[in-house]
Amino acid sequence: MLSSFSKCYGEKEIDSISTEEVITFLNDLTTENGQSTKYLRYSHLKAFFNFCINSFSLKVKNPCNNSILRKIYRMSKLPRKRYIDKETIDEMIFRTEDTRNRLILELQARGGLRIGEVLKLTSKCVDGRKLILEKPKSGREYEVAFIPQRVAERLKEYIAQKHIQPNERIFPLTYSGARHAVKKAATKVGIDISPHDLRRHSATYASRNGIPLEIISKIILRHSDLSTTQRYLGKTDDSEAMRWIETLYG
Repeated sequence: MLSSFSKCYGEKEIDSISTEEVITFLNDLTTENGQSTKYLRYSHLKAFFNFCINSFSLKVKNPCNNSILRKIYRMSKLPRKRYIDKETIDEMIFRTEDTRNRLILELQARGGLRIGEVLKLTSKCVDGRKLILEKPKSGREYEVAFIPQRVAERLKEYIAQKHIQPNERIFPLTYSGARHAVKKAATKVGIDISPHDLRRHSATYASRNGIPLEIISKIILRHSDLSTTQRYLGKTDDSEAMRWIETLYG
């Protein structure tokens, strides 16, 4: 994005770049993108101007700090996903006969891992019920995820059976291959989900069972912001709400 911006306005003084030029640039750059990508590009460009202004003590106004720009590139609210009950997820996992695919489903639904994290796992990353996630999305050097004992035992047995070496990937699949496996398993129980819905299920199920939001955020999902975790929690419909009321007070 900055490279494209430099090609357009690299010869100009930074204090001479107008809001209108920024709008033209962003419109051309993001014409085929969704709103979330447009918001991200706008945020990056605004941060770039702030960096330059602060670093060199420039007495100029950030051309991105404009009400029109904020309105055009604001982040739209994402609808909450409907909660998929544990029984449905369990049936989907139990009906998956392929050991590799079942483990992929369990690591997401029981451990809250992203599909990319599952696919990057190597044998040396597995330490009993602890999984060392190298080069995670957060930018940290590593993160630690936790999985149930039964899943850990099946994972250890699978690694031994396949003679997977310490630096070898446990699941040498592409994202599309893993996504196809999840879709195929979901079809068997009459639902349509993506791999990320399994990670979302792990958070929502924990929340429904009284696990504190801080634990869900920091341990299961490993988010840096609680508000991000709150968006993960599935939407509760009327029947689900009434069932929980009966469970508590019936």
